[in-house]
Amino acid sequence: LKDALDLWLNEHVAEATKIAEQAIRNAINRGKTAKTVERRKGSGVAVMPGKLTDSELTGLNAELFLVEGDSAGGSAKAGRDKETQAILPLRGKGMNSWEVEQSQILANQEIHNIAVSLAIDPHKLDSDVDMSTLRYGKVIILSDADDDGNHIQALLLTLFFRHFPKIIQQGHVYIAQPPLFRLDVPAQGKSKPPRKLYALDQAELDMLAARLRQEGVKEGSWSISRFKGLGEMDAVQLWETTLCPDTRRLVRIRIDDAAAAVAAFDTLMGRS
Repeated sequence: LKDALDLWLNEHVAEATKIAEQAIRNAINRGKTAKTVERRKGSGVAVMPGKLTDSELTGLNAELFLVEGDSAGGSAKAGRDKETQAILPLRGKGMNSWEVEQSQILANQEIHNIAVSLAIDPHKLDSDVDMSTLRYGKVIILSDADDDGNHIQALLLTLFFRHFPKIIQQGHVYIAQPPLFRLDVPAQGKSKPPRKLYALDQAELDMLAARLRQEGVKEGSWSISRFKGLGEMDAVQLWETTLCPDTRRLVRIRIDDAAAAVAAFDTLMGRS
């Protein structure tokens, strides 16, 4: 067949050119759609990213923490509830995905790991995507309480809003609020053992100090520590402040005005 086809193509240059152009177009289109969430082997067994420390259970009661840095990720792994809480450490600041083609978004390894962990493909808000495969009821962004942490939050929210909007629309995305300060209060007699109190910011720190004075705690008897980042917290502190459902603080992300959100992200993340 090859020799006969070579002769025919050389004799019919116009047709040969059309065939070559079509082959090139097909190859380009395959490249655009080739990046998919590769989470299953031939056996059908789910293949999760190596950096993911998964929870024993999945579903609406399970939680995925996207944690800034390997150090904080290590403390979170040690302090978590293994039954319901999964940890995925993120390396540094992620990619600005606002103007990235959806067909190419999974070429980024960090984003691919997130998508595989969630078991949800990138989609548009009006896409017919199967949300029943979502592996966690809460996707919680856990970053430092500083400008870099805020930037990481913005990049991840950009990713979810642009390429996984139904996760936000259905109320699955949260931001954790780790404290900036810790107060160590000494024992006040036999009935009041030593206490550890945490403050989200300076205003809350001032409120806690005023409350201690009202309780009759001697001025200056308590000590104040400021966390430089999540990496400074050990497993117990991270559990008490950020992981424990009874004591942590989470902000749920929702879309009240999609047009206003698009304008805001375009201002923050667009090139213009």
